[in-house]
Amino acid sequence: MERELRLIKGNEAIAEAAIRAGVDGYFGYPITPQSEILEYLMESKPYETTGMVVLQAESELAAINMVYGGAACGKKVMTSSSSPGISLKQEGISYIAGAELPCLIVNVVRGGPGLGTIQPAQSDYFQAVKGGGHGDYHLIVLAPASVQEMADFVGLAFDLAFKYRNPVMILSDGAIGQMMEKVYLSPQKERSKTVPEWATTGKPSTRERNIITSLDLDPAGQELFNKKLTAKYNEIKEKEVRYEEFQTGDAEYLLVAYGTSARVCQKSVQLGRQQGIRVGLLRPITLFPFPYERINELTGQLKGILSVEMSTGQMIEDVMLAVKGRVTVRHCGRMGGIITAPDEVIDSLKSQIIGG
Repeated sequence: MERELRLIKGNEAIAEAAIRAGVDGYFGYPITPQSEILEYLMESKPYETTGMVVLQAESELAAINMVYGGAACGKKVMTSSSSPGISLKQEGISYIAGAELPCLIVNVVRGGPGLGTIQPAQSDYFQAVKGGGHGDYHLIVLAPASVQEMADFVGLAFDLAFKYRNPVMILSDGAIGQMMEKVYLSPQKERSKTVPEWATTGKPSTRERNIITSLDLDPAGQELFNKKLTAKYNEIKEKEVRYEEFQTGDAEYLLVAYGTSARVCQKSVQLGRQQGIRVGLLRPITLFPFPYERINELTGQLKGILSVEMSTGQMIEDVMLAVKGRVTVRHCGRMGGIITAPDEVIDSLKSQIIGG
């Protein structure tokens, strides 16, 4: 079947993609600027067509623990929120990672800290990629830069989540969540009838009990489990790095940006080239795993790198780890819900690196 073309908002694209991906359950709570995900799902009533459960929980804490329960049964389940709401979910996210359960968590980021603003930001990078909850764990983190990717990454997220038995986060922002673009939507999939062998679905006589937990009071056992998780994360780093390059072939200067900032930087590259500056763009699509190796490879031809983020500078730390001190790395960004303009990026490149 051909994909269906629609003009749709980013948040709505995630919701519609979830229905079409055969998701079993969504559990969430409203918060700006992601509330349309829950609202779209409620209005669509997918239970009547696909059997998908959609439930507004009494709180963010309840929602993430419902995801924990659904994921433990081997179901395709998800939640979504925006920055303060994701903070409330952190304990549950750590439990889910510790129990090695697949699920999808969507964060449509707004400015902070605290309640901050309802305008877009990228200041949740640390929380997403470094493990915002307690303990040694990682989420796989996908960073869409368009409404099309908001839709496409839902299916990809579940594929990765079940492949590695690990929660996946789509880290978007209020700009992409609220903007409208044309999107090609995939055909409807049936909900899977396959039950993973590890799922807690009632014990048949043919196997031992499946126990899902993140608790191990034996220090030696806990250490062995942490080593198992580390091995899994290393495999993810080896096999699942995704990125996109834009005019890097002859670039002397590199912009590194994701999400909305990457959209801005594509125009910045055009402006820079018009001024005779050989600048290119690398857009990380996976923030964990991060494209350390590719950025390091590019340093051999570069005079400097500008990390462009809608924050005080968080991803820049990973960029600096990637280059290992071989070239100058500087930060450019706006905060408080302000999106950096393309000419501001070029001015920052000139002042901090070219003229620095």
